[in-house]
Amino acid sequence: MGIRVAVAGASGYAGGELLRLVAGHPEFELVAATAHSQAGHRVDAVHPQLAGLDLVLAETDPATLADADLVFLALPHGESAALASQLPDEVRVVDLGADHRLADPYDWAQYYGGTHAGRWTYGLPELPGQRAAIAGSTRVANTGCYAAAITLALAPLIAAGAAEPADVVVVAASGTSGAGKAAKPHLLGSEVMGDLSPYRVGTHQHVPEIKQATGATSLSFTPVLAPMPRGILATVTAVPARGVDPQAVLAEAYADAPFVHVLQEGQWPHTAATLGSNSCHLQATVDVDSRRTVVVSALDNLGKGAAGQAVQCANLMLGLPESTGLSVWGVAP
Repeated sequence: MGIRVAVAGASGYAGGELLRLVAGHPEFELVAATAHSQAGHRVDAVHPQLAGLDLVLAETDPATLADADLVFLALPHGESAALASQLPDEVRVVDLGADHRLADPYDWAQYYGGTHAGRWTYGLPELPGQRAAIAGSTRVANTGCYAAAITLALAPLIAAGAAEPADVVVVAASGTSGAGKAAKPHLLGSEVMGDLSPYRVGTHQHVPEIKQATGATSLSFTPVLAPMPRGILATVTAVPARGVDPQAVLAEAYADAPFVHVLQEGQWPHTAATLGSNSCHLQATVDVDSRRTVVVSALDNLGKGAAGQAVQCANLMLGLPESTGLSVWGVAP
């Protein structure tokens, strides 16, 4: 018998990726998967890529989840807190939603609305001190997908005094799976193919999370919907604080991080290289005209941006090596 794991919200894209990772994990036993409208359907009918996974989606009910050693919550924002509060204290929980990421109730009210549920341990192991904090926690708030890509690019530079915390500018493109699985007209293939479109310009909900995690004090963020299923490519620019090579700062910060790869000079991140992995690829330079520091970051929004990151955190919470059951390398072509 392995470590008993349940997935709530298993019918969505992140939920499906969680099921794939949990089912293939050498220490996990998948004991329950729940959904709302898809409850009663076989997992492989909802997720054809999981053919042969003999499990039926159950109703999302605390009693169904309470027998697990660890529960992943892959629910819409605002739905995790009520469910988590009904689970026994000894059950470890990783929340992939936003409910428990933010420390400031004002930020929650401004960007999400509703009642602030309080802050859990933040689930980005590569931040200083976070591996130990996650390992000692029973409740962990997984990062947002954009937040993971941008924080990994920016946080070491601000922490080292190599970039000013003010006047950070980010343009980041994401695949359509980041918008969820619900049918929406603007996500139809005929609308997305051959098109790039910005959205939530100046109002994206990951802004306060990124500022909280990086120490940035002002952030201009333009997200872009890209015609691809999954992946994020973020270009982060900041004012250098002193004459330090940003590439060297990143290389030192992630020297012992199994999933963050600072690429060799001349190599630039691209989303396809991270597909199916839990890795983030980084490259940095200094703009020859503006003299701004530029960091480009790529990751799989369903991997290091969601389900892979959640499994990495779960491994730490359970005393396992953080890379257990996760791939460092992407799938190509």
